[in-house]
Amino acid sequence: KHHFDELHYLDIVDCNAGDHGKPFATNFNPEINIREVTQKGKYWEDGRWVQTEPHEIHKPLNYPNIGPKESYIIYHEELESLVKNYPTIKRARFWMTFGQEYLTHLRVIQNIGMASIEPVMFEGKEIVPIKFLKAVLPDPGSLGDNYTGETSIGCRIRGIKDGKDKSYYIYNNCSHEESFRETGAQAVSYTTGVPAVIGAMMYLKGLWKRAGVFNVEEFDPDPFMEQLNLLGLPWHELHDIDLEL
Repeated sequence: KHHFDELHYLDIVDCNAGDHGKPFATNFNPEINIREVTQKGKYWEDGRWVQTEPHEIHKPLNYPNIGPKESYIIYHEELESLVKNYPTIKRARFWMTFGQEYLTHLRVIQNIGMASIEPVMFEGKEIVPIKFLKAVLPDPGSLGDNYTGETSIGCRIRGIKDGKDKSYYIYNNCSHEESFRETGAQAVSYTTGVPAVIGAMMYLKGLWKRAGVFNVEEFDPDPFMEQLNLLGLPWHELHDIDLEL
């Protein structure tokens, strides 16, 4: 709204630089998390969707207060509406960080069939492997107590403002320890829950309310962004820097 007349290149970057001390655990529902990160990647470029093999495209990206972390293109559904609502976008991608130990566990889980959603018979009963796996993995809600480090989530954007090229990086860093002290949950849950609460607030106040079905980027961002600063997710801006992408 304030920084671009046209968006051309959008890269959403999602880094979890925390450590929960477990050999392997997911930060939210294991069934959803594992399926999300093991599916084929997908991004938008030059008016079409480009599909990749899981974790095929990756590179180290520098995150504020964290440093370089290997980041992987995955498919995230918000790209679907963003490229429709911002038709000047030439390329839109979503990057997420994973450690090598996490990826090794994922490969093993896939290779032995535990990521499957197809039912199998076990001792006369039908079970779904990934649902069984969910039952034996650590409960994501139990991870916060010993979680250290922080997340860094942001958007790296290139486009045009007043006829000139512009680059812009807006991001939030969120501490796992501070999130747990405040809510009893880790930062992945915190950064998921607080924006949803603010969205509900926008609706109830009548600030984001009209007939029909709309995505958040179709509403005025200013009151939402103001509440992020007030409710524990302050954001920071960097202008005209090397976005690495």
